[in-house]
Amino acid sequence: MAIPTSNHNPPFNIVRLSHIVLTVTDLAASRKFYADLLGLQVTDENDKRIYLRAMEERGHHCIVLQQGDVAVAGDLGFKVQDDEHLERAKAFFDRSGLATQWVEEPHQGRTFRTRDPQGIPLEFYSRMDRLPAIHQQYALYKGIKPLRIDHFNCFSPDVGAAVHFYNSIGFRLTEYTDTQETGDLWAAWMHRKGGVHDIAFTNGIGPRLHHVAFWVPTPLNIIDLLDVMSTSGYLANIERGPGRHGISNAFFLYIRDPDGHRIEFYCSDYQTVDPDHEPIRWDLKDPQRQTLWGAAAPRSWFEEGSVFAGTEPRKPKLLATPIVAP
Repeated sequence: MAIPTSNHNPPFNIVRLSHIVLTVTDLAASRKFYADLLGLQVTDENDKRIYLRAMEERGHHCIVLQQGDVAVAGDLGFKVQDDEHLERAKAFFDRSGLATQWVEEPHQGRTFRTRDPQGIPLEFYSRMDRLPAIHQQYALYKGIKPLRIDHFNCFSPDVGAAVHFYNSIGFRLTEYTDTQETGDLWAAWMHRKGGVHDIAFTNGIGPRLHHVAFWVPTPLNIIDLLDVMSTSGYLANIERGPGRHGISNAFFLYIRDPDGHRIEFYCSDYQTVDPDHEPIRWDLKDPQRQTLWGAAAPRSWFEEGSVFAGTEPRKPKLLATPIVAP
């Protein structure tokens, strides 16, 4: 499949990814996990929702945990440039035949919800409550010391179609995996904010959320979290890592929250702000694309993910076998 040329004049300007909503089945257990263990800061809470932010973030929240009977993934949130671009974004989705709805969301200004062509629930806004800076309040740092939300990764039944749609709204391709025989896309990494990715797509039964990732200061923060998890009742929640990806060059760790939602901790990828940045290709058969060094990924990492609320996953278009741990 041909890789699309970067679209430098999209119909509206998405600044970056912003936040995610996750439905959890035990709000108290999730609070203990995200706030006490990981170190995200609670910015508001009631008996139905908990809002959290990471240490460098001025926006009110990067993750919203909401109580529910079934654990599912909710909206993926994106910040646009201003209210004019918010109107442009809504008009674009309307023209594309993708239903939109203005909604009232606490701590956000005007916000609309929609879904992409795969069925992933999306939320766009231009203004969120701003909070005082806390990045130098070092007494607040605990857990893995998360600095900011970094990216989403989603299973997609058609990675090529996902890439072409997100390219049309200004996401730029940084790295991709394809099959040597046909050139079909197995996975793709796309950005807005100048890192390796704000959103990525991996071939599989989908759409489903594969993981949400947080940027941390150093690999030592990841090692420290592993020590704490292994001695405080969370050993079984460690899924994969630590290691270094070939794609993105990032040092990583994957864990599962009490409901099975996958979280990645991530540092040391590279800058992609140049408009003529050329995407890097990886062959599906190259084992170093997923693991430059470290143990191979377990089968769960390729097969398990969080279902998006209101969307029925479907089988992928591409049938290929990744390299998995025995």
